[in-house]
Amino acid sequence: MKIKPQEKSQTQKILLGLDEAGRGPVLGPLVMAAVTVDTEGEKKLKWLGVKDSKLLSSEVREELFERIREIILDFRVEVIEPDAIDLSLSEENTNLNWLEADTAARMVVELAQENTTQNLLVAIVDCPSPNIEGYKKYFLRKVEEQNSAVLTKIDLRLEHKADANHLVVGAASIVAKVIRDRAIEHLKQEIGIDFGSGYMTDPKTKDFLEKHHQQYAHLFRKQWRSYKDAVVRKEQKKLGEF
Repeated sequence: MKIKPQEKSQTQKILLGLDEAGRGPVLGPLVMAAVTVDTEGEKKLKWLGVKDSKLLSSEVREELFERIREIILDFRVEVIEPDAIDLSLSEENTNLNWLEADTAARMVVELAQENTTQNLLVAIVDCPSPNIEGYKKYFLRKVEEQNSAVLTKIDLRLEHKADANHLVVGAASIVAKVIRDRAIEHLKQEIGIDFGSGYMTDPKTKDFLEKHHQQYAHLFRKQWRSYKDAVVRKEQKKLGEF
């Protein structure tokens, strides 16, 4: 039986999804994850009920994390610590978006290089900026700088909120979120203080910031406005004692 071109392209496709967790909190790492699946793996992700990690409870994310590990073909994880985030915000020619783009481009190149099959790699990257064209232009330049040859093997798609529209990106978001959550729990155990989620909407985090931003400065993103404000309040309190 002759295979139609459309059917052939569907069987010769590997999907790569890339997303992050922990972009906004005042403390802890930013985690980026990329995973690859074939078309059969994508069907399994759908059957499992994979979706944007923000729509799932922590218990469900943990359960799905273990199942996703059994389905994916390959993966990459990058844990970006607060000092690296601060550096991206303090240098003139970079920012958090570019830091994410630099990291994501490297992860895509590595996974593309590992793809030794003839299958086309459809790389779907969750874009942190609504300026898709500008971000994609920068992203492609970073890919080309590392290995221009992989561009011939990649169908690159950058989308804002891609985790809500693509199962493979949803899977990446779950992996990133679970790894960040585990890192946060490890930090809590390490210092013996429950500081909550790390987001300023969490009362435990706000209290921890006010009381311990100096003692545990290495945990915080010092370029964040909330951290700077806490430092100012501390200094004003000291001046008030005179």
